[in-house]
Amino acid sequence: MGTFRKLMLAGLLVAISGSVTAGDNFWIGAKAGTLGIGVEAAWRPIEWIDVRFGANQYDYDDTGSQAGVNYDGTLGLETFYGTANFRFPLSPFRISVGAFSNSNRIDLVSNDATSVEIGGIVYTANEVGTLRSETTWASTSPYVGAGFDFEVANRVGLSLDFGVLWQGDPDVTLTADGLLANDAVFLSSLESERSELIDEVDALKAYPVISLGINFNF
Repeated sequence: MGTFRKLMLAGLLVAISGSVTAGDNFWIGAKAGTLGIGVEAAWRPIEWIDVRFGANQYDYDDTGSQAGVNYDGTLGLETFYGTANFRFPLSPFRISVGAFSNSNRIDLVSNDATSVEIGGIVYTANEVGTLRSETTWASTSPYVGAGFDFEVANRVGLSLDFGVLWQGDPDVTLTADGLLANDAVFLSSLESERSELIDEVDALKAYPVISLGINFNF
């Protein structure tokens, strides 16, 4: 288990311990959004500030064209996080800052059965074989956002979050296992194709975060 995840779990334990003396200031709930399905615990040590710890996970599977090649793809979402949230007096509005342990990734496997264009050159399926690509981002990513918290009788709450998870520049790999897997000209074409994939996923360096959650006060 990484250092950040250990710190996150330690913080969650502190929050739970604090709830013993904090009365109505400990909340736990579930949420869903662009980072997947998650759970979250919140502790409000003082009236207008709270800290939140949670985790999100989900896999999106799709088939489509990337950089001119047909792929079966999976966007695997997995994050653990901690945020500090500053609430505005007499308002449900708040701003949030935090850090995420980021294991988000994209896995691609080509499914072309005939010829395919790689880096501007057309190759046969046997020459290319199967293309496999993996995209990852920085393991720790900063988050800035805002949100609204609505409470009913100080026991049930709804939360809306929107913000940006700064994942940074993508790290993209691309490999092939066909007849030309070790050919210098083909490898040059493969590198050009990898550059095109980088361009296509580059927009995800600033990942949009939108989520809706329900929370309960213990």
